[in-house]
Amino acid sequence: MKRHVFAVLVVLASAMLTANAQAPDSRSVPRTPDGKPDFSGFWEHPQRPGAAFGATTFDKAKLPPFVPGGEALFYEPRTGDPRHDEPRAFCMPSGFPSNLFGPYPVQMVQSPNWLVMVHEYDRMTRLIPLDGREHRDVEPTFYGEPVGHWEGDTLVIESRNFKRWSLDDYYYQDRTEYRMHSDALRTVERLIRVDANTVQYQITIEDPKIFTRPWSEDLVMRARPEWEKVGLFEFVCAENNRCPGGNCSETLPGR
Repeated sequence: MKRHVFAVLVVLASAMLTANAQAPDSRSVPRTPDGKPDFSGFWEHPQRPGAAFGATTFDKAKLPPFVPGGEALFYEPRTGDPRHDEPRAFCMPSGFPSNLFGPYPVQMVQSPNWLVMVHEYDRMTRLIPLDGREHRDVEPTFYGEPVGHWEGDTLVIESRNFKRWSLDDYYYQDRTEYRMHSDALRTVERLIRVDANTVQYQITIEDPKIFTRPWSEDLVMRARPEWEKVGLFEFVCAENNRCPGGNCSETLPGR
């Protein structure tokens, strides 16, 4: 899909989000010394408005049509090999956007040139530059390369340069549907702090090797200032792993 077409679709999606969203209360939105909305603090992970605290997957009803061959790339059969079916059991990264939906706290630290997002789950850390730089020609990674910019009070984060990896945890709902994204994945996140306690969070997925057009999810993040007292707990993959090599036992090896 050509970039200008995608840009038009993103603008339209953003307009729909703004029209349906809670109007920002500028008086209660914390701001940095340079006047930008301040996202610093502790937050719940993005989830659907009104949902109970818990893991989230993308809404199947919102998925656009597949390009020819896209369905085979999207639904990858489980093989019975735990390294393939649940690579996180072997300390492989959850990836993005999959890791985004883990039901764990998120801490954000903001400066004029950077937003740092640290997820307690798997300690995923995203360093998002806000200094106007362009994307680089870098090696693909599990979490992609995020670059942010401001559109008024909306923080826009575009990520690209991804490895092919799992899209979300939908296979826990349907064991026959292990959903993957391709290495052509591109995501656009739009964060709007509408008041002291709420961030409207929209993520748009573009994957031209799989889908005919981009699609979006409108989510929300809720502030949890009380979590600052204890901070993020350390999340070490190998610690307390009772399933080394996929072979589970009630006790840790050697104990």
